[in-house]
Amino acid sequence: MVRAVILIAVGIFAGSLPSTTLAAPRIGHITGIGGVFVTSKNPKALAKWYRDVLGIKMEEWGGAILRYDAPNHPPMALWNAMRDNSDEIAPSHREFMINFAVDDLNAFVTRLKTRGVTILKQQADETGKFASILDPDGTKIELWQPPGK
Repeated sequence: MVRAVILIAVGIFAGSLPSTTLAAPRIGHITGIGGVFVTSKNPKALAKWYRDVLGIKMEEWGGAILRYDAPNHPPMALWNAMRDNSDEIAPSHREFMINFAVDDLNAFVTRLKTRGVTILKQQADETGKFASILDPDGTKIELWQPPGK
């Protein structure tokens, strides 16, 4: 199911969807994802892991700013609801997963392995290249390199 939504996003990259499909009302509408907020028994340790292992720059206030206009970043973010028995999030027991776009999946996976991170799964299809890991709290993280990158 996640792959289907990503495929739609890839269609947006390729310009295969008519622009009217993407049109939104002039006022009073969602413009994108404003943040991802998670709970943790040890938020500081979790933020340190995201900084040290994934390379996400943490701000003084303890979180990160992930910009849409970062170099090589897709110009969108996805939201998708899945059935509660979906295997897309397994082996995580959380009710969500995080998908981060990366510029070079092979280089990123190599860096993760040097830090002792277990790669749960790697695959590629028409929507891009993917690798899955778990963070220290057991949240599944999917790393995605869009096609053509």
